[in-house]
Amino acid sequence: MYYYVYILQSIDQPQNHYTGFTTNLKERLVKHNNGEVPHTSKFKPWKINTAIAFTDKDKALAFEKYLKSHSGRAFAKKHF
Repeated sequence: MYYYVYILQSIDQPQNHYTGFTTNLKERLVKHNNGEVPHTSKFKPWKINTAIAFTDKDKALAFEKYLKSHSGRAFAKKHF
């Protein structure tokens, strides 16, 4: 099983991004674009900007947490 950390970018408002974690990337994107995720519903539609697969769940969750931190957002902006 793979664990994905992903960064979405709003298609209509490209300055808006969302970072998340899932085991099913395609299904999760559909949920974001159907408005089923309250935090992202107002900026839909979304596209996947970056997705990173992990085989270790704890490492994936730690990386997601890092990307949501101030220094992690700066890292993502510079590298992704």
